[in-house]
Amino acid sequence: MARYTGPKTKIARKFRDPIYGPDKAYEKKSYPPGQHGNSRQRRKKSEYGTQLLEKQKAKYTYGILERQFRNVFHKASRKKGVTGVILLQLIESRLDNVVYRLGIAPTRDAARQLVSHRHITVNNKVVNIPSFALKPGDIVGVREKSKSLLVITESLASRTDKYSWLEWDDDNKSGKFLNYPERDEIPENINEQLIVELYSK
Repeated sequence: MARYTGPKTKIARKFRDPIYGPDKAYEKKSYPPGQHGNSRQRRKKSEYGTQLLEKQKAKYTYGILERQFRNVFHKASRKKGVTGVILLQLIESRLDNVVYRLGIAPTRDAARQLVSHRHITVNNKVVNIPSFALKPGDIVGVREKSKSLLVITESLASRTDKYSWLEWDDDNKSGKFLNYPERDEIPENINEQLIVELYSK
């Protein structure tokens, strides 16, 4: 299955959460899509259905396909600690997500494209793998000849230092991945325990 490129508002309405950021169309119709979307007679979801929806929500939010997501979960389950939290920490440490969090790109899709097109460096080496797992201390930067790209300059012009686990150097147009974020520092509205329960069946 290829990555989803369809209407984003429709997906946000499916999960009843603006997972792609502020969306005026979503605010007008915050109920699920479809002819019965605004009906009060929608059937109550089963426990499995609720867990599946939460996993899909996480996948769409971070732009990860099923096989990748399952692999990250298995990796998280082998580590010591709370599996759900470790799962989100591993996803947050992906290169495309960090490029987005640093403000180098306006969306995760744009961040993935910048990485794939070789505009991003890790520790001064070009990396073109969006799922590249960063480690604490890694430096994520913009390739020298890519610093004038319009999408990057516009995104950086409106960036803010919102995340305590990242450090930005404006002079060098680079950011440092300081550490894996704590759960309360991750702003995504995801119930990771439901995902753990789903995969544990």
